[in-house]
Amino acid sequence: MAFESGTLEEALASAAGDDFSLIAELRQSYVQSAERQLDLLGRARCDGNWEIAALRLRGLASSFHDEALRSLADYALVAAPGEPIVLRQIAAHLDDIRGQKAA
Repeated sequence: MAFESGTLEEALASAAGDDFSLIAELRQSYVQSAERQLDLLGRARCDGNWEIAALRLRGLASSFHDEALRSLADYALVAAPGEPIVLRQIAAHLDDIRGQKAA
């Protein structure tokens, strides 16, 4: 899975300018918010809860211009609740973001 860092990084830089500590803080908040939705996806036992968490994740990804996460959330919307492949892919994507340094 390729991660296009430009769009997310541009969104963070647009919000924080040249304040690298603020960019890091925004990135951390973004990942934490996405991880909360990932946790809800992982615990969903019905279509409704799964769909709500996937929609929230898609909205979060869209607001930060994270096209890779948005695509994964779209995939989750058509997958069965608890689909392990999409859960692992989302977790791996969030690990990639967490590991990035502010440019």
